[in-house]
Amino acid sequence: MQLQEACQTLDILSDGVSTLNEDRERLNRESNFINNRIESLTSDFARLKLSIEEKMTCLDELKRNQEILDQEIASSKQKMDDMQNVSYDGTLFWKITNVSSKMADAQSGRQTSIYSPPFFSSHTGYKMRARLYFNGDGNAHHTHISLFFILMRGEYDGILKFPFNYKVIFCLFDQTPKQQHIIDSFLPNTKSNSFQRPQSEINIASGLPKFCQLSIIQADGNGYIRDDTMFIKIMVDFGDLSENLLRFVLGLNPGFPINIQQAIIKQESEKQIQQTST
Repeated sequence: MQLQEACQTLDILSDGVSTLNEDRERLNRESNFINNRIESLTSDFARLKLSIEEKMTCLDELKRNQEILDQEIASSKQKMDDMQNVSYDGTLFWKITNVSSKMADAQSGRQTSIYSPPFFSSHTGYKMRARLYFNGDGNAHHTHISLFFILMRGEYDGILKFPFNYKVIFCLFDQTPKQQHIIDSFLPNTKSNSFQRPQSEINIASGLPKFCQLSIIQADGNGYIRDDTMFIKIMVDFGDLSENLLRFVLGLNPGFPINIQQAIIKQESEKQIQQTST
């Protein structure tokens, strides 16, 4: 009887062991499947990560190319604008728009200065431009607008006389009927490298660090900034104009054709000479 019970118990245990072995084999198969699946997913993830990195690199490259393209477009647009506004009589009417934005940029240090379009003394003459610091430069920082004159390398420099020694006149226009223009000028220091024949694209700027007090153009209702726009005239004085004649010239209606302006200036010059002689 005991032997029979022992045999039954042994059979039960044997069946249990067999079941456990089957479960172990099943679990091993499932484990192998899971491991293989993990390896496959890991491989897929690595490929996906590499693909994303390659796409990000491509996007970064596209972004850089877009930035370069934008800069080239802006540069080309600026050159086209400059070509449309070229002056060949030694004067430049410089229209400056978005003044408040440019002043904010100067105060924050994002862009401390701006350049005018180039202009020329004649078709075979000196090439020049101006540079404006809206928040001042050097010891005029935070107190004045600084305005400078720049000689540029031109096509005809080989036949021109250097050093450049002609008076440069700046005029900030009052856009109200008062016409209280801010006028200042300077004579070049012929010993300065700024006025020798340019050896690079531009010479070192020279001019008036304290051209105009900031408090004047920041005052409410001032006549120098209207519709967020200001006008500056840069003029090279090749004829040694008297102060009275200079103010007359700067007060002329810029809407007149050049030949009419020249005729009016000639008449006024003759008139002033006669008055002086009498």
